[in-house]
Amino acid sequence: MKKFIAMLLVLVMVLSLAACGEKKEEPKNDTPAEPTSGTVLNIYAWNEEFKGFFEKYYTVPEGVTVNWVITPSDNGAYQQKLDEALLAQASAKDEDKVDMFLAEADYILKYVNSDATQDITKMGVTDFSNTYKYTVQAATDPNGVVKGVSFQCCPSALIYRRSIAKDVLGTDDPAEVQELLNSWDKFNAVAADAKAKGYYMTASFAETFRVFSNNATSAWVDKDNKLQFDPMINAWIDQTEEFVKNGYTLTAGIWDDEKNQQMFAEGKTMCFFGPAWYFNFCMGNAQDPDKGCSGDWAICEGPQAHFWGGTWLLAPAGTDNEELVADIMNTFINNEEVCSKLVSDEAQFSNNQAVNAKFASDPNYGSEFLGGQNDVALFAGMTDNIKWENHTIYDQLLNEGLQTALQDWYKGAIDKETALANFYKYVSETYPAIVLP
Repeated sequence: MKKFIAMLLVLVMVLSLAACGEKKEEPKNDTPAEPTSGTVLNIYAWNEEFKGFFEKYYTVPEGVTVNWVITPSDNGAYQQKLDEALLAQASAKDEDKVDMFLAEADYILKYVNSDATQDITKMGVTDFSNTYKYTVQAATDPNGVVKGVSFQCCPSALIYRRSIAKDVLGTDDPAEVQELLNSWDKFNAVAADAKAKGYYMTASFAETFRVFSNNATSAWVDKDNKLQFDPMINAWIDQTEEFVKNGYTLTAGIWDDEKNQQMFAEGKTMCFFGPAWYFNFCMGNAQDPDKGCSGDWAICEGPQAHFWGGTWLLAPAGTDNEELVADIMNTFINNEEVCSKLVSDEAQFSNNQAVNAKFASDPNYGSEFLGGQNDVALFAGMTDNIKWENHTIYDQLLNEGLQTALQDWYKGAIDKETALANFYKYVSETYPAIVLP
């Protein structure tokens, strides 16, 4: 037995020494690992714009089913649907959890400043070096925690019909048109000239609302939760009253068919306002092959710099797809090939400054819709003027509610006092906690 134990100890020592020798090098795997994920990826959105980009430019790992839950945003329906799902997030089965959701500028703070969203830097989204500053600010909570990213930057321009501008202004050159429309006084004066020649300056009473509201110096609701009208909102109301009274504009809503019909070749409206996504997603009539007028459009900055909207991808707490969601976010802000496709194939202004700079400096790049104009170059020069301030969690429904209430007045159905009374009633019913004037 002693001899056996001695031999066993010798054997153990020999094996130990062998183990301490040179290790055999394992073969390297240069193929990047796919993001780990659950079997179902639930994405909440209010329309199919990002869904289309996602399906074209993102490769979903094998075995994962993407489930899109799309609810139109009218009257806050999307937020209500999303809120119900987020409230049930903790107790939901993995396949039913919200994994990623989209939000607009008008209500993004509602989610960013809550525990319903999480820190995306801890998930692996850490490189914001090429994104535009305000897009990160909008998705950052008061403690400096970043909760999401936007795949687009949205400086908004004055979009005008070249042929009408030439008739009214004597030129359709963007630089010259800008000089003639670079203030509200000039814009209003040209509206009278356009009317004299049989044109409308705008096709909706609300067309200029975003320009004014985006330049407000105070929020809809103050620190004491009191409703307030910024001077810029009052200036918009006054301008619109004049435009309606003088026949410079139609009284259609911002999304109404009556306005959209003015985008056809037979339309008589000179000016629209919107960012790059507006060409792609909202001006289908102008690009209609039979009745449209693609190429008869151009853009300039207009009376005031502003931005409109944007879509942010947010990460909800409790998702079982953190790595996959992080990979999606990184793809749409840092993958140069994908961001370039958004510009060249989708008429977007991407949230990647390096990609946009490449198109802005390309002498051969131009938008067919804009008659060859390099819209990326113009938008790139406008981004420094975008400010993210004076936003509240109430913005979407207050902006929409005011326009809805005033439209009845502009159409002549009620007087101004009744319209404002209706707005206050709407605010009281929608947000009882807001203190009315």
